[in-house]
Parts: sequence; C-alpha cells; structure tokens
Amino acid sequence: MTALDPGPDLKTQENLADAKAAAAGLASSRARRPSWGLLIGQPLFVAVVIGAWAIWRSRAELDSIEQRQLDWKLVGQLTVEHLKLTVVATIIVLLVAVPLGIMLTRPRARRAAPVVVAIANAGQAAPVIGLIVLLAIWLGFGFWTAILALCLYAILPVLRNTIVGLQGVDRTLVEAGRGMGMSSVSVLGRIELPLAVPVIMAGIRTALVLVVGTATLATFIDAGGLGSLITTGIRLLRYPVLISGAVLVAALALLIDWAGRVLEEVTRPRGLG
Repeated sequence: MTALDPGPDLKTQENLADAKAAAAGLASSRARRPSWGLLIGQPLFVAVVIGAWAIWRSRAELDSIEQRQLDWKLVGQLTVEHLKLTVVATIIVLLVAVPLGIMLTRPRARRAAPVVVAIANAGQAAPVIGLIVLLAIWLGFGFWTAILALCLYAILPVLRNTIVGLQGVDRTLVEAGRGMGMSSVSVLGRIELPLAVPVIMAGIRTALVLVVGTATLATFIDAGGLGSLITTGIRLLRYPVLISGAVLVAALALLIDWAGRVLEEVTRPRGLG
C-alpha cells in the first residue's frame, strides 16, 4: 500500500457511504412517487360511494321537494355545471400562471417575482365567498364572474410551484446546455421545464382541488354547480338534499385529485422517480 492509497478501511467506508447515499436517494424517490394502490384505490372508493348513494337515492322515501331536488336529470345537470366551472377555471389558471411563472424566473423579470407572488397571495388570502360576492356586485352575477373569482383564488399554487420548480433546477445542467450551443428557449424546453414538471404538477393538482371545493360557492351568484343542493338543503331544512350535495362534491373532489395524481405521474420525466 503506497502513501497515496487510502487503504482498504477508508475505501470500505467510502463504498458504504456511496451505498447509503444511493439507498437514501432511492428511498426518497419511492417516497415521492405515489403508490399504485392509492392511484387505483381512490377511484374505486369514489365509485363505491357514488354507487351507494345511487342505491340509497333509488330506494329512499323522499317528499316532493326532495324528489325534485334530487331528480337524476337535475343532479346530472348540476354535476356538469360544476365540472364546467372547474375545467374552465383551471385552463385559464394554467394559461396565465405557468407562462407568468416562467417569465418571472428569467433574469430580466426576476426582481418582479416577489411583488407578483404577493399579489397572487392576496387573492387567495381573501375569503372566497367575500371575493365572489364583491366581484358579483361589481361585474354582475353569472358564470364568468364565478370563473374570475375561482381563477384569482387558485392562481397562487400554480404560479408559486412554477417559480420554485424552475429555480430548483441544477444550474450546472443549464450551463452545460448553453455550453453545448443550445439557445435559451431550447434550454428552457429541453432541460428546465422537464425537470420542473413534478413540482409544477403538484401545484396544478392543488389548484384543481381548490377550484372543485370553492366552486360550490358559485351558486350564490347564479353560476350553477352542486353547491345548489347544499344551499337548498340548508335553506329548506332538507337534510337528504344537503347530505347528497356534500357527498357528491366530496366524491368529485376526490376524483379530480386522483386525475391530478395520474397526470402528475404520467408527465413525470423518466429517471426522476
């Protein structure tokens, strides 16, 4: 053994350290990845809940008001309205928040990031029912006023996660791409965005769940949705209607959350775990 040879003991310790680091990385990777049991079990649970509610609805003894409110056609219409509110608001949030987050991570606009995030945070900090009512008084009642309120409420998670995801990309990889002659746009599209996708998708899933839950308040400004069942049940003291609305909204939120998990897993770049 020469003076430059670290010796078998030191080599063994280094190998053990490398093995522990690799194991820790693998464990962290597995912890970040959602279990397939959860991905499969969640929609099955939702299907069981909806099936149980449908069986109860077909056999329950309801008065005329409850039958009218829980009519299959009306429940289907309210569900479609709720989904429409969710989908439209989410698409608008993505079209605004993701490009804005990308722009705020570029050198020329980086200084404006704290100000823009603070404004988005103010939109979410405000009570959503107050935000919806104030916008309705200002802009009028209806679907698009509810969409604006939902977008203001849900933009923060997507914007913040887009910024955090892009800022978390290893700068050596970015510099390596530029050293290979790639343009800034190519580096963004081929290196930064693929590596930031898991963080961005987590923000999108959070926004989806927020929109589904807060869309129940759209009924207060005549924008439709399953919140109509909840408000009607409270106002008329019809607990079957109230509980049905709550169950359907909860099931829809779980289903949307599951769809977000699946989309997050599908869009995750290979090798990131």
